[in-house]
Amino acid sequence: MGRVLELKREMVDLEFSEFHYYDDILQDLKLTPEDIEIPIPRYFVSEKIRVLKDRERILAQILAQAGPQELETKVNVKQLSLAEAVRLIQVSERARQGRLRAKFMKEIRQEEEKELQAKIRGVTTLDPDEASTRIQKVWRGYSQRKRTKKERLEEMIFLGMLPAPQQQQTSAARLQAQQVESTRHVVQEEHEVEFQQALVSIRETIRSLEGPDIKESLQEQIRQWFIECHDATGKFPDYPDEEDGGSAAVFAEKTPEQVAAELAAKEEEKEKKKKSKGKKDKKSGKKEKKKDKKGKGKKGKGDKEEEEQGWKMTPSNFLPTVVEGNKSYKDVWQGRDEGHNFSQRFDGELIKEEKRKEVEEEIRIQVDELMRQELKNLKLTVDREKGKKKKGKKGGKKLSFQKKKKKGKKGGKKKQKKEKDLTADRTIESLYEELVQEGLLIRPSRTKLTDFIGEYSYLGTTLRQADIEPMPSLSDVKQLMALYGILPLGSQAVHEKAPLMKTLLLAGPAGVGKKMLVHALCTETGANLFNLSSANIAGKYPGKSGLQMMLHMVFKVARQLQPSVVWIGDAEKTFYKKVPKAEKEMEPKRLKKDLPKLLKSIKAEDRVLIVGTTRRPFDADLKPFCKVYKKILLIPRPDYSSRLVLWSHVILQNRGLVTNALDLSSLAKITDGYTQGHMVRAVQAVLTDRRVQLQDKKPLTAVEFISPLARQDPIYKEEEEAFKMDEEVENTFPVDGGGRREDRKIVFAIQQGGEWKLVLPFSSLCGTVGPGGKRWSLCQFYFNMAVNI
Repeated sequence: MGRVLELKREMVDLEFSEFHYYDDILQDLKLTPEDIEIPIPRYFVSEKIRVLKDRERILAQILAQAGPQELETKVNVKQLSLAEAVRLIQVSERARQGRLRAKFMKEIRQEEEKELQAKIRGVTTLDPDEASTRIQKVWRGYSQRKRTKKERLEEMIFLGMLPAPQQQQTSAARLQAQQVESTRHVVQEEHEVEFQQALVSIRETIRSLEGPDIKESLQEQIRQWFIECHDATGKFPDYPDEEDGGSAAVFAEKTPEQVAAELAAKEEEKEKKKKSKGKKDKKSGKKEKKKDKKGKGKKGKGDKEEEEQGWKMTPSNFLPTVVEGNKSYKDVWQGRDEGHNFSQRFDGELIKEEKRKEVEEEIRIQVDELMRQELKNLKLTVDREKGKKKKGKKGGKKLSFQKKKKKGKKGGKKKQKKEKDLTADRTIESLYEELVQEGLLIRPSRTKLTDFIGEYSYLGTTLRQADIEPMPSLSDVKQLMALYGILPLGSQAVHEKAPLMKTLLLAGPAGVGKKMLVHALCTETGANLFNLSSANIAGKYPGKSGLQMMLHMVFKVARQLQPSVVWIGDAEKTFYKKVPKAEKEMEPKRLKKDLPKLLKSIKAEDRVLIVGTTRRPFDADLKPFCKVYKKILLIPRPDYSSRLVLWSHVILQNRGLVTNALDLSSLAKITDGYTQGHMVRAVQAVLTDRRVQLQDKKPLTAVEFISPLARQDPIYKEEEEAFKMDEEVENTFPVDGGGRREDRKIVFAIQQGGEWKLVLPFSSLCGTVGPGGKRWSLCQFYFNMAVNI
C-alpha cells in the first residue's frame, strides 16, 4: 500500500495532474478496468469490529438520551386553535369527497357515451366462421410473440449477452464457500484468544522456572568479563550505563578475549601511525591532487550519462520493512514443516524464544545494578590507589556529561510543554459524550466506496493525444479517495511512512456525492466523524476561549480514538472574502486563524484527516484557502456511461425492475447535465409503494421519470461552459512568473520556500457561478491563486 502511494506521488509530480489514464495500457495487456482498481483491505474494520460495535452502542445510548430534546428545539410546530383545526379538517375532507364524486361522474359519463355510440351503430352479430377466424388471429399472434421472445432470450444466453437462469441464482458451491469463510473467521478469533492467553502464561512460567538460572548465568558471565579484562589490561573495565545498553552492549557481538585483543591492536596501530604520518603526508600530497582532478573529470561525465538515462524513482521508505519481513520469513518459516499443524494453532516453542529474550532483558537490568555495585567494591579492594586517580579524572567527565544530558532532557520537556492540556482533569469518555451531545461528533451513515457508482473513462489517452484534456471520470475520483483517504487512515504503518496527507478538499456542484464520499471514508476505515462546518458550530462554545476549548476537545478525542475524520462542510465559508449579511450572525470565519495552527500540530503518527467539501470555491480568499487545502479533488457531473450505470443501479436499489420496456440509453442521453442527486430524487418520486406493486402488470418506462426531472434545475450548458478555459483568459495569462505555454495548454507552479511546487493544468475543471452572478472559469480561479501567492 505504501509503495502504491509513493508511486502515485511520483506520477503526479511527473505528469502535473492528479488523474492518469491507462486505457491504452489496459488494451495492450488484455486487462479490464477492474484489474487496476485499488482494493480496500477488509481487516481495516474486521480487526477492530468489537471496538466499533461498542462505540456504536455508546453513541446510540447518548443520542437516545439527547435525541428528543434536540427534536423539540429544532422542529417548530405551529399551534392552531380548535376552530382553525376543525376548519382545516373540513376543507381537506370536502376536497377528498369532491375528487371522488368527480371520478364517479366521469365514469358514468363515459358509460353513457359508450351506450349511445352502440345504439347509433347498431348491434351486429358476426358469422360463426368470421368470429372464430378473429379469435384464431388473436391467439396465434399472442403465441407467436411469446415463442419469439423465448427464442430471442435463448439466443442472447447462447451468445453470452445475458446470464443463464442458473447463474442468476446463487450456486450451492458459492453458498458453501461463504459458510466456510464465516466459520474460518470464527476459528481465527478463537485461535487469537488462545494465542494472547499463551503469551501471558508462557512468560510467567519462564520467569518463575528459568529466571533464577538466567540471573546466575548472567552474573557469572559478567564476573568472568571483569577477570579477563583485568588480566589483559591490568585494570577493571568501566561498566556501561543504562543508556548505552548496560552489559548487553559488551556481549552483543564479541567475547571478552576479542575485546582485549582489539584494545591491544588499536594501541599498536596508533604508535605506527605516529611514526609514519610525516613521511606519507609529503609523498601523497601531490598524488592526491592529481587523483582529485582526474576523479572530478570522471564524475562530471558520469553525471551527464545518468542525466541522459532519464527519471529514476526515489528510494522507498517501506523497503527496510519488506527486507526485514523477508528475512524473518527465511529464518523462521521457509524451511518449517507445518504438516502436523493442520488446525494452525500457535507454536509454543516460538513464543518461548521470544519471551525468553524479554525475560532476559528484564533480569539483565536487575543484574546490572548488582554488578555495578560489585565492580565498585572490587575496585576499592584491589586497585585502591589506581582507582582513586581514575575516579578523579573520569568522575569529572562523567558528571559534566551527565549534566549535559540532564540539560538536554529538561530542554526537551520544555518543548513538549508548549501544548497545554485544557482538559487534563477529564476522561476521554466524558469528552466523547459532550461532543456527541453538542452535535460535533456525528454518526456516519453506512456507505461503502463501492456505492459511489461511476464508469471508467476509455478515451482518456486518445483525447490527450489529440491535445484535448479529458474530464475526470467518477471512477478516477473513487480511486483517488481510496489512495489519499482510505489507505493512509486504515493503516498506521502506511500513514507514518507514506506521503503525509493532512487535508483534502472535495469540490464540485451540488448532488455529485461529496458528503457520500466523506461517509464512505469513515465506513471503510472505521473512523470517527467530527462535524466542524460553520453552520454546525454556530452559537456553540462562544468567544476565543470557547473556540480553543472546542478545538482542543475535538482533536484530543480524534487523536485518542484514531482514525478520525474532521469534516468541514461549505469549506469556502471559513475563508470568505466578504461575509454576506445573512450569515454574519453565524460567524462562518471562526476557524480561519486556528486551522493552519491545527495542521502544524498533526504529525505522522496521528491518523487524523481534515476533509472539506465546497460547491463555491471561488467565494473564498484563495491564498489562505489553498494553504490549508493543498490537495483538491474535483468531482464532475456524471458522463453518459456513468449515467447509464447509475440509472440501472438507482432503480434496482429502490425496488424497481429494469425490463426491455425501460429505455435506459435514451434516459441517460436526455439527462445530460443532471447529477446523481437529481436522479435519486426522480426515482424516489416515481417508485412509490403503489407503483412498485403495479410493475408486473405495467412495466416502468422512461417517460415516467421526465416529469420529476423537469421540476429540478440541472447544470445548464452555459454554466458548464463557464468551467472551461476560454481563449480570452488564455491570451491574458502571463508566460513568466511560473506560467508556461505548452500545446495550447497552460500549466503553472506555485513557489513555496524557494521551490516551484503544485504544478497544475488548467484543463482539470472545477468552477461555479461567482459572486454577483458572474461566471468564473477554473482558469481564472487558478490565475488569481497564482497572483495572490
